[in-house]
Amino acid sequence: MPAVFFGHGSPMNTFAQNRYTQAWAQIGARTPKPRAVLSVSAHWYVGGTAVTAMKMPRTIHDFGGFPQALFDFQYPAPGSPELAARVRELLEPLDVDLDRSWGLDHGTWSVLAHVFPGADVPVVQLSMDATQPSSFHYELGRKLAPLRDEGVLIVGSGNVVHNLRMIKRDEDAPAFEWAKRFEALVRTAIERRDHAALVAYDGMGEDARLAVPTPEHYLPLLHVLALQGEGPASRAVEGIQNASISMLSVVVGEP
Repeated sequence: MPAVFFGHGSPMNTFAQNRYTQAWAQIGARTPKPRAVLSVSAHWYVGGTAVTAMKMPRTIHDFGGFPQALFDFQYPAPGSPELAARVRELLEPLDVDLDRSWGLDHGTWSVLAHVFPGADVPVVQLSMDATQPSSFHYELGRKLAPLRDEGVLIVGSGNVVHNLRMIKRDEDAPAFEWAKRFEALVRTAIERRDHAALVAYDGMGEDARLAVPTPEHYLPLLHVLALQGEGPASRAVEGIQNASISMLSVVVGEP
């Protein structure tokens, strides 16, 4: 299976038909149906590593200020306690909690609503440990590589550029120059397979500080790039919404 980083943007993309969501749907259409999905979402960023281990994860509405239709949306995909146990095994000796309280947050379901709209593929989420550096998250991603050969689609969901303090209400507002520069740096590093530079993103200067004021939306990219192996990396779609949110999506290991 390939692995995919989705730039998920606003939760409203759940309902949108735009070039980003169309690209997500195309990924689902051309990818062989996986045994399960393992999702690393920006919105489960906590003080430890955990994996959802329930049979039927709930749909979490982890936001405010959006239309009621978004709060009513459900993504009733089953879970997979078996995959959760396998993830825990692969990450040993790291202490991984088998979580039965979280569920699927919008970083996961807003994209999967387009990739697998039937919600008929089991989904497990893996948290990110907020106490650890970027190198930890990259190395953790590498340990998940056997899952690709076991029919599991590994997904990272976040945004390469994610600055809500500077966001514009208009989705089509011109992107800030610093946002465009940083996204271009990331694209170039991906093309050059320069994963070391991407792990050390905080050394990319003032543009990086503005683009990644907090790391949780950037780190899922590292989990996915760590799975690239010898295969290619391709940009499924790119662009910047609301002036300060990168929608870059990347697929690695696709035949």
